[in-house]
Amino acid sequence: MAKPVLVCLHGWGGSKESFKELRAALKGAKLEILTPDLPGFGKEKEPKKPWKNNDYADWAEAWIKKNTKGPIYLLGHSHGGRIAMKLIHRSDIKVKHLFLCASAGIRRPRHFRRIVGLTLAKTGNVALSLPGLKRFKAVGKKMMYKLVRVHDYEKASPIMRQTLINVTQEDFRPLLPKIRVPTDIFWGEDDQMTPYKDALIFHRGIKNSNLHSFSGVRHAVHRECARDIAAEIKSQL
Repeated sequence: MAKPVLVCLHGWGGSKESFKELRAALKGAKLEILTPDLPGFGKEKEPKKPWKNNDYADWAEAWIKKNTKGPIYLLGHSHGGRIAMKLIHRSDIKVKHLFLCASAGIRRPRHFRRIVGLTLAKTGNVALSLPGLKRFKAVGKKMMYKLVRVHDYEKASPIMRQTLINVTQEDFRPLLPKIRVPTDIFWGEDDQMTPYKDALIFHRGIKNSNLHSFSGVRHAVHRECARDIAAEIKSQL
């Protein structure tokens, strides 16, 4: 029988290196660990046009089918959680267990403010291009991006900027009751990116789920609590 495979999908701005602590914590476990770079991150080229969550799911599904043979265990952190949930819902890949770490996917009014911030950043960029203001353009852009807390947007290419807007616009709440596979949810109680109240929504929405919360931990729960996550993964093999 083929060895079980744990596929880990990283968050926005991350890469396969995001899971080095989890790899270390799972050393000696009887499973294969695969951590692909998602398109636009790490060593994987960005898409030729802006993507949505379904596009990432299409890519991940094809990648998994090409690179795995054994039973699939699926883990997603932040944006990777969105992709994992899409795969569970619409793919013919048979996933034995789902692990969500500070998953993105709950759209709130703050997302609207973020989109407004991105729009302001765009229009502000135009204003700073006017005669007499060009010399302040570089400093002004950084100030605007910091004010609206869109550092990911500042660093991204035009294609990835629009991709970021696209993926954050989708609300996954209607999808949660349709997730039937056993699910473990890991969350830092001090997470500022995906607040802990989102964890409660995922836990209530996914019927067959367990919630593991960690005091004093922020968004990098997959790194800071790698040993705890690894212990749960091992118990499910």
